[in-house]
Amino acid sequence: MSRLITNIPSNDPLMNPEKRTVIDRILSENQGKDGAVMVALNELQSEIGYITESMEAYVAGKLRVPVSAVHGVTTFYSFFTNRPRGKHTIKFCLGTACYVGGTPQLIEKAKQLLGIDVGQTTPDGNVTLEVCRCVGACSQAPVMVLDDEVEGRVRANTFPELISTVSGG
Repeated sequence: MSRLITNIPSNDPLMNPEKRTVIDRILSENQGKDGAVMVALNELQSEIGYITESMEAYVAGKLRVPVSAVHGVTTFYSFFTNRPRGKHTIKFCLGTACYVGGTPQLIEKAKQLLGIDVGQTTPDGNVTLEVCRCVGACSQAPVMVLDDEVEGRVRANTFPELISTVSGG
C-alpha cells in the first residue's frame, strides 16, 4: 500500500480481502483511461457502497493522481459517501421550491419517526437520511427521493405512510 495510507481501521474495505480484490480490479481496469478517477470512483461506490479516506488515498496512489483530486470528486458529488448507507435511502430536496414548500418540516418528521439525524443511518442499518440540492421536480415540491423513486407533494401527515414500507414501521 501507499506510504500515504496509515492507521487503516480494521473495518475499512481495504482491510477486507474480498473487497480489496474488487477495489484492485476496478482500479486496474480503469488505470490510464480518460476520466479514470471519476469512472473508478463511480464503480467503487456502486460495488463497495462507500469510499473511505483510506480508499481515496489508495485510489490516488494506484491511479497516480493527487489525493486532493480524488477527495475533490468524492466531496463535490452527492452520489458519493464516506460511510455505509442503509439498505434504503431517503433524500430530501433542499432546492428553493422544495424548501419553501415544506422540506424542513419533512426532515423534522423523518428525524422524529426514525430517531436519527440527516447523514445518519438507523441502528438496524435499514434507512439513511440525506439531503440533496435539486432533483428537477420543482412543480411537485416538496420532493423526496425514496431509494430511486421521486415522491412529490409530500406532506408531514402522509410521510409516515410513504416510508412505512422501508422503515419497518
